[in-house]
Amino acid sequence: MVITKKERRMVAFVWFTSIFVLLEVLAFFLMFVMKDTMAAAKLPFPHTIFIVFVNNWRSLLEAGVITFSRAAIGFGIGAGVGIFLAVIMSLSKTAEKIAFPYLIMSQMIPVLGLAPIIFNIVRDMNLSRIIIAAYITFFPVSVNMLSGLKSVEQDKKDLLYSIATSKFEVYRKLMFPFSMSYLFTGLKIAAPMAVTASILVDMLGSRGGIGVRILYSLYSNTTDIFWASVMTSALMGIFSFYVIVIAENLLLPWRRGASKKDGEKV
Repeated sequence: MVITKKERRMVAFVWFTSIFVLLEVLAFFLMFVMKDTMAAAKLPFPHTIFIVFVNNWRSLLEAGVITFSRAAIGFGIGAGVGIFLAVIMSLSKTAEKIAFPYLIMSQMIPVLGLAPIIFNIVRDMNLSRIIIAAYITFFPVSVNMLSGLKSVEQDKKDLLYSIATSKFEVYRKLMFPFSMSYLFTGLKIAAPMAVTASILVDMLGSRGGIGVRILYSLYSNTTDIFWASVMTSALMGIFSFYVIVIAENLLLPWRRGASKKDGEKV
């Protein structure tokens, strides 16, 4: 069965509309049928959230840019560290055996507990955002990049070595291009997580950022701003994901062709 691009958009539209209508019905049921006094806080009408979002878009955008910019810097640093670690571990089995358990153990520390520690050490909110975003990013990037580097068939490497190709050239011409799809998989996982981590750091006492808007709206009981801020946070995560998707399509055009072929077959 072949699905055209127009039909995929129609499916997405039907899904979005169905979810929107379902939430409207549930909010109506909660407020007017069950007469829940906390209905507006538990599940507000989606159209009211959208209206509040439109009316406050400038302040929400300013707060979002503060959080997103720091998350982007941390994401870049974390991705660089992750790639470097993956290359080191692919070059040396000993390095992999030493570093990999520590990589896994590093992810056992909850961000909620680590963020205050980082803030108390560096005493700078912007730097804390960057460090936490980098911390969240490096693990999925390093693991996926390492998987890509290790997936290269030994026969191909042996062929290059047989014609006196240097290790650097083997990585440049074979292993890095082969592992790019794995790398972008890790980047797509890490990007929304870096944004979420940056929002979490906002709540530790920052003066600006979308996390601050969420926290203040909770304290002041302004549920409309709270939900609009949550909606902004979700849009930031979606935006970060699609930035990576666009970068992947631009840098790996053969992947875009393969995805289209896969999408056409159901």
